[in-house]
Amino acid sequence: MIVKHFNELSTSELYERLKTRFEIFVTEQECIYQDMDDKDQDAIHVFCYNDSRRVAGCLRVFWKDHDEASGVAQIGRVVTLEHGKGIGGQILHEGVRVAIERLKAKKIYLEAQEYAIGYYAKEGFEVVSEPFMEDGIPHVKMERIHG
Repeated sequence: MIVKHFNELSTSELYERLKTRFEIFVTEQECIYQDMDDKDQDAIHVFCYNDSRRVAGCLRVFWKDHDEASGVAQIGRVVTLEHGKGIGGQILHEGVRVAIERLKAKKIYLEAQEYAIGYYAKEGFEVVSEPFMEDGIPHVKMERIHG
């Protein structure tokens, strides 16, 4: 697992992360949305490569609403290029560790695609909202309390 703040990413690391996000969210899930949302620059990025030097999985961790005082970190843009290999679970586990250890978050928030609730629940997240539509895909808000 590679863990870097945006300012530490090389241009090739940034390119490969964005390429993977586009491939899954836009091409595979046919979700047309603005991926560049100005949150990457304030985020810590967790990612890993496969044997072909492609980013096999990635996510980002940042302060929800840019508010460090709230103690609520947010995990977002969770994506895996290769499904069924356990990469997603490893990436999520590392993202939670980063939120707790590096950011000292008291709570971690995310918005999960509804089909993935079980994936996040394995890492201690609980659904805290009714389903809602985002970019044509049903989502729920989930939280994990720490401390």
